[in-house]
Amino acid sequence: MIGCKRFICKLLAVVTIVCFLYGNTVYAEGEALSLSSPSAILMEASTGTVLFEKNPDEVRSPASITKIMTLILTFEALEKGRIKLEDEVSTSAYAKSMGGSQVFLEEGEIQTVDTLIKCIAVASGNDASVAIAEYVAGSEAEFVNQMNEKAAALGMTNTHFLDCCGLTSDSGHHTTARDVAIMSRELITRYPQIYNYTTIWMEDITHVTRQGTKNFTLSSTNKLLKQYQWTTGLKTGSTNAAKYCFSATANKEGIDLIAVVMGAPDYKIRFAEARSMLEYGFAMTRIYTDENRETLTPLKVIGGKAEEVMITPKGAFRYLDVTGADFTKIEKTFKLKDTLDAPVAEGTEVGKIVYTLENKEIGSVAIIAAETVERAYYADYLKRVFRKYLI
Repeated sequence: MIGCKRFICKLLAVVTIVCFLYGNTVYAEGEALSLSSPSAILMEASTGTVLFEKNPDEVRSPASITKIMTLILTFEALEKGRIKLEDEVSTSAYAKSMGGSQVFLEEGEIQTVDTLIKCIAVASGNDASVAIAEYVAGSEAEFVNQMNEKAAALGMTNTHFLDCCGLTSDSGHHTTARDVAIMSRELITRYPQIYNYTTIWMEDITHVTRQGTKNFTLSSTNKLLKQYQWTTGLKTGSTNAAKYCFSATANKEGIDLIAVVMGAPDYKIRFAEARSMLEYGFAMTRIYTDENRETLTPLKVIGGKAEEVMITPKGAFRYLDVTGADFTKIEKTFKLKDTLDAPVAEGTEVGKIVYTLENKEIGSVAIIAAETVERAYYADYLKRVFRKYLI
């Protein structure tokens, strides 16, 4: 009798695990996890696949997770060479006046861009956010305009910013869990160097002011860094209007997940529910990756200065699986044009690599021209004949 009870208990445990891993469809609305937070979403970063959502398009106040967009624009300015990490930024009286979470910059105090990024990413400094916004765009107002333009470009249709740090409680400053996931994905996939900052637990900076020199310890607001070993970031936020918000990122076995919680009733719940989503996501997902590094045979070019053009895959292929599929059954097919007509510009799509799993297409990667081939004229043909027969 005891052995029978043990068998039943084990069977129920197995059934529970199977149901947890495979019984809930991707994009399920609040079915797979039970969360007390009113709005949440779980996204795989490389593909943008949504694995779980609960009221993801509910418009809410974002508090300091606003700073994710501030960091995007900062890294974009660095990428374009408009600013450098070692640039020195002087703190304005306006930046110093910011309340809420701050790193206590003094008016006229100089810090590097690199230090200000740490102050934003680690300690959520409102004063540092305004200082960097003024340096990048000339004023916070212009920076906020650029934030809204970027949000629109990313397809964040339910987002509007009024400041660069999320301090305002005005209802005109709003976003959604889905839009936060979108901008989080943009930050971590386009600028993975953000992890150099968001994985910092504690670090000292130095204030040099008229009152003298003193150290100040930045302490991360992301307590998940100490609670969940796979954590890589990203940003917390809380105000009376927003309650407790969190965009959490984690990496495990090559999979990057983004878990967004908005409006949690307290700070412990926001961390616990973000972790629950991440654990759920890692349990149900696997990634198939093909780096596409093989050398492809050049294509013939008709009417060009060169008779052929080098071609290459546009990038790697990644496929997110939540069904336990057999990756050995994935097939890769090259579909290319026989010839190309000149001119051919570098980057022109000339075909694609198609991936199928059990006869169903699961994705593709473009094949592009790796160089430019200009159109040939009469003189070019003469040179070609001369080289062929007379040299």
